[in-house]
Amino acid sequence: MSILQRFRSSGPHLAPELDDRDLGRVCKQLDTPPMPGLTDIQLDQIERLIRNAGTDWDRRSHRFSVIAESVAESSLARSWLRRRPNSADALILQAWAALAYGRRAGVMDDARAAAEGCYRAADIQPNDPTPWLVLIGILRLVRCDQKDMAEAWNELTARDAWNREAHLQMLGYLSPEECGSHGQVLDFVDNVRYRIPAGAPAAGLELTAVVDQHHRTVARGGVDALMARKQWTQARAQSALDRALADWTKPGHLQHAAALADLNLLAYALVQAKRLPEAEVVFQLIGRTVTPWPWRLEGDPVRQFAYWQAQALR
Repeated sequence: MSILQRFRSSGPHLAPELDDRDLGRVCKQLDTPPMPGLTDIQLDQIERLIRNAGTDWDRRSHRFSVIAESVAESSLARSWLRRRPNSADALILQAWAALAYGRRAGVMDDARAAAEGCYRAADIQPNDPTPWLVLIGILRLVRCDQKDMAEAWNELTARDAWNREAHLQMLGYLSPEECGSHGQVLDFVDNVRYRIPAGAPAAGLELTAVVDQHHRTVARGGVDALMARKQWTQARAQSALDRALADWTKPGHLQHAAALADLNLLAYALVQAKRLPEAEVVFQLIGRTVTPWPWRLEGDPVRQFAYWQAQALR
């Protein structure tokens, strides 16, 4: 993870690309107002960016995710597929953009077509976990049964055992709000925690589950909400925080594409647990790059981040 961007003069800011500078340059190009010939330039840049990730599945899925969110409401993904109808990458972006749009709308217009695009991409590039990653997102959104989800999950983990996005998608799918239960969430997290290698891209799964449970409790309101902070004194939450704080702050420990997102998660959790002095080193590592989640759950994410960073670094 690069630290050269830690202290931009602009102050704390949202940056979906995190510290992927090549991705950031493409995102800026995608935000350019329409002009003649621009679509071809944008498609060339997207194609090159994805190709350059090679078989770094973690970096590849991060780039696809950010680009899909950026083009979800445009015709760019469809344009790429028209240009490259037999390209696995074009099929993946089209399906992921449809998924991103569906998440915003709460429903996909044609989930079957998007899923078929994933299967086509998987046939073209059999070793690539990315089509299965998008399919997991689609299956989650349509609330498929657990048998179908398990099949997609097995295909993905056979190709990329510790994919970060896939683990977070499964965490949401198994939640009591969707297709699972609190017990299934705990079983899933424990199964991963006991097997995951140090510094794997999915390292933030356990802490994400703790934060999710905190917000679930707050959302219930009443006495539960008033007592929610006591969760941070419980053994499971404390051990998750202690492990993350001990490991993630080691120089060079977090190398995955979304490392800054996980550090934002850790800083937020330390703030909620009233362990602000320990958050100082985490805020130093983050610098100025803010992720919307989980800061937005307390208000404007940039303002929340800036306030607590200033308190920690005071």
